[in-house]
Formats: sequence, C-alpha cells, structure tokens
Amino acid sequence: MLKIAVFLLQVDQRDVPGIDSAFLAMDMEEGVEVVWNEVQFSERKNFKNQEEKIQMVFENLTQLDHPNIVKFHRYWTDTHNDKPRVIFITEYMSSGSLKQFLKRTKRSVKRLPLPAWRRWCTQILSALSYLHSCAPPIIHGNLTCDTIFIQHNGLVKIGSVAPDSINHHVKTCSDDFKNMHFIAPEHPAVSPALDIYAFGMCALEMAALEIIGNGDSGKKVTEENVKQTIDLLEDEGQKNFIEKCLRRNPEERWSARELLFHPLLFEVHSLKLLAAHVLVRNSGKLSNISETITDELMQRWYGPEVIVAEIKRTNSENVQMKMTDVPVNEKLEKFVEDVK
Repeated sequence: MLKIAVFLLQVDQRDVPGIDSAFLAMDMEEGVEVVWNEVQFSERKNFKNQEEKIQMVFENLTQLDHPNIVKFHRYWTDTHNDKPRVIFITEYMSSGSLKQFLKRTKRSVKRLPLPAWRRWCTQILSALSYLHSCAPPIIHGNLTCDTIFIQHNGLVKIGSVAPDSINHHVKTCSDDFKNMHFIAPEHPAVSPALDIYAFGMCALEMAALEIIGNGDSGKKVTEENVKQTIDLLEDEGQKNFIEKCLRRNPEERWSARELLFHPLLFEVHSLKLLAAHVLVRNSGKLSNISETITDELMQRWYGPEVIVAEIKRTNSENVQMKMTDVPVNEKLEKFVEDVK
C-alpha cells in the first residue's frame, strides 16, 4: 500500500488539461517528493459512463517507462461525494517547466545555443517516438512548453498524455488562448501528427526563446506571427526542421522517428563514446579493467609515444597519431561516469 503525505503547497505542474488541483506530496515509502493531482468530474453520471475507459487509460499510463516522460506512479478513484474525482500521483520536477526556463534565459541571451536546442529536441522526440510506437499509438494531446519539464542536469521530460475521457468531462477545462497555436489545423482529428505539430511549435519557441506576439499578453498567436519568428532564425537547418513539423497537411509532417534522423539532429557517435559504452556494459566481465577508468590508468597502459592510430596514404607518407596527439577536453573518468 502506497503511503502519501500531502503538503499544503499547490504546484503549477499540470500533466492533464483540466486538473483541478495539484499538490506537492511525499512518498513515505520511497522518501521522494511527488505530485498529488486531482481531477473532479462535474456530475456522477459523467463519471459512471466513462469509468471503465478512465481506468483503462490510467492503467496504461502507469505502464509507461521512458527517461524523457514524467513518471506516472499510480492512481485511484474517489466516488463517495456527489462529484467523483480521480487522484493520481506523478513524479515531481523541481526545476519547473521549459517555459519558465526559456523566460529566465531570455533575460540574458537572445538565442538558445544550437547544441542545447538539438539536445532538447532529441529528448522530446525520443519520448514521442516511444508513445507513438505503442499499440495502439498513445497521443500526448497536450504538448506545450508548459507541459515539458527540465531538470538541473539538462534532462528534459514531457508530462503525461491528456486522455480524451478526462478532457471532455472535467469541471475546469477551458481553452487557453495563449497556447492555441500549439493545436494542429486538423483538430479535433487525433493522430500522432497532432503531437508533431505541437512539437514543432515547442521547437520554434525553444529556438527563438519566444514566439512573436506570445509574450505575457496572453493574446492568440497568429500564423503570421509564427512565420515571422521562423524567418528570424539564423540557421537554415533549424528552419527546415521546424517547417517539416508545421506543415498544414498532417500526412506531410515527418514522424518523430523520421525527425530523429534529420541531418540537424542525427549524428554518428564518436569511437570514444562507443568504446565507453562497451566498457560500461562489460565492466563486470573484464577482470583486468577497473570499474572506473581514469586518465592515470590510461597513462599506465599506454605511454605518450604509443601509436594509437595510423592513416595510410598511397601517394605520400603514412600519418601516425601518438597518445600525446590526442586532445583531452574532459576528464576521462567523468566521461565514463556520464555514459553510465
């Protein structure tokens, strides 16, 4: 039995549109902070008609397991009152939403550095690809920079999906004009392409830090605002990537998997990274290799004059690379630890 202690601290961390309240809580068994979410139905008959579907949806949510998706721990229903409610416990993201981070960043820089943008896009697409590859595909349905969360180490996670069975019957579900531009033109038709359109808007907002006309005014973002923001981007690859997400015809939008292989995101991992993964995987089998490899250990194995690579040429002399020619940009033990 899960024991939860609820604090009287309301948090703005919504995984599902229409949540009535969310509180910071403590999982007393695991000793970790979590979020206690409540969804209240307007009438008992609405809940009864949907109860089986709701339970199936929430049961599926508890099965999701991906490093870039906010963990959905468990749920239960409370039908003792006139207005039934569903309570569900999710992972707490202490560093806040991506939207909040972008607002803070905008105070000091004009553009998000491309490497950070690529890293975040890859993580979000990895989560979407995971959801869309389920059978049947799971559509997030509420992807905005407000429902994407960031940790202090740069890890990005998207909030849980927005089940229609909840969204259509909750007490406080209303249109949020400042986020209307995240909704694809084909809405209310539902498909994975719906998430890709919303992701494209997220990618644009991350790249520009703010979409023209959005700010704090709460005004509806127009198609012209979006086009102007794209035109302001300096990197042509970024523009091409975002435009593939925002095509009006959903059939023409790239899938999450296809976008992961876009030239701007896809990279062939270096031999150093591949070797580190092999080392970590086999550290228990290789008795002559310590668990944490260090620069000092490498120096002991290989002296500075040891040849680590040789380029053979037909029309000129071969080129040899020695240990001293290999630049060391970071401590080796930290690199291996990050891989772990």
